[in-house]
Amino acid sequence: MFSINSECILSKKSEDIPPFYVMEVLESAQALEAEGRHIIHLEVGEPDFPTAPHICEAACAAISRGATKYTHSQGLLSLREAIVESYHQKFGVDLSPDQVIITSGTSPALLMVFMALLEKMDEVIMSNPYYACYPNFVKYLGGTPVFVYTSEKNGFALEPETVRQCLSPNTKAILINSPSNPSGHVMSPESLKGLAEIADEKGIPIISDEIYQGLIYDGDDHTILEYTRNAFVLNGFSKLYAMTGWRLGYIICPPECVRAIQKIHQNFFICANSFVQEAAIAALKGPQEYIAEMVQTYNTRRQYMLKRLIEMGFEVRKEPMGAFYVLADARKYCSDSLALSRRILNEAGVAVTPGIDFGNGAEGYLRFSYANSIENIKEGMDRLEAFLQKELEG
Repeated sequence: MFSINSECILSKKSEDIPPFYVMEVLESAQALEAEGRHIIHLEVGEPDFPTAPHICEAACAAISRGATKYTHSQGLLSLREAIVESYHQKFGVDLSPDQVIITSGTSPALLMVFMALLEKMDEVIMSNPYYACYPNFVKYLGGTPVFVYTSEKNGFALEPETVRQCLSPNTKAILINSPSNPSGHVMSPESLKGLAEIADEKGIPIISDEIYQGLIYDGDDHTILEYTRNAFVLNGFSKLYAMTGWRLGYIICPPECVRAIQKIHQNFFICANSFVQEAAIAALKGPQEYIAEMVQTYNTRRQYMLKRLIEMGFEVRKEPMGAFYVLADARKYCSDSLALSRRILNEAGVAVTPGIDFGNGAEGYLRFSYANSIENIKEGMDRLEAFLQKELEG
């Protein structure tokens, strides 16, 4: 029988791309569940709340009235206007709907921004630890990620002066993420302002991933657009509105860059689907009280998980104040985070994400998600504690 030699037909870059370990952990956990095991999921960053009924009803109504066709490649004007109004209300920034491009999630949004900016060997400055997919996008497009090693003492945040030292003639962008995945930390206004000043001085855009915007537990929310317009903002509906499976995000672009990204969107994605855009309008314009309740629930879980992890001997040197993650130092138990996460899954039935997924700056750490019920979190912490006690006794 004829068989294809993968070494002959697959590109080297497709062979070399590393796995997304959190998804590998999830898939291993699902395989154990298929065998009858009960697994506590603390690995994936997916809200356990259902999408609000008024959002679902808006999608159904849109389908019923035939809103199932292509939209403008930038997205529905009414949705773009609602996004602009939201940023004005929250942050006092004035934008044009023409700056907004609606996308099928923030991952395609980030990919298109990099496609628009990067030539071969161009550099993107980013923190280490980082969201797992960031450097993979850059490398796949022929660019070079430049890692800035950060300290847990300041929440793994990029410091402006450290970033300045990493600038080179090949620097094309500075990438930030606040509130942060994997650390859950929120960048200070001073850091945002300092990075904005560097961007404006050097004419280098900031790419600001703000998908966890609104999920903060102390202090005020911020956007990079308060400090500079030389920025691409990535945001969406997955986290704050519990709409992960709806796959809807957006880019806010500098006006002079919109046309280039629009053409990329036309060619590679055409448009985001129409009835999901209608649902997003309902999300932005409908009741918001339930979001405050959801954030308070996350905060209760956050406080409980932090307390339990610290009691078990994990180090958390700065309290995370955003998103729904705790990145905890587990080097007391093992320096190989992937091996430790596999053992915790197989022996304790708790799925957690190895720190190595987020760069060697997080090796020896484990990321815990509290986007799960308090009952499941308690059960997961009990199982983890029993596992670690057994380790120490052994």
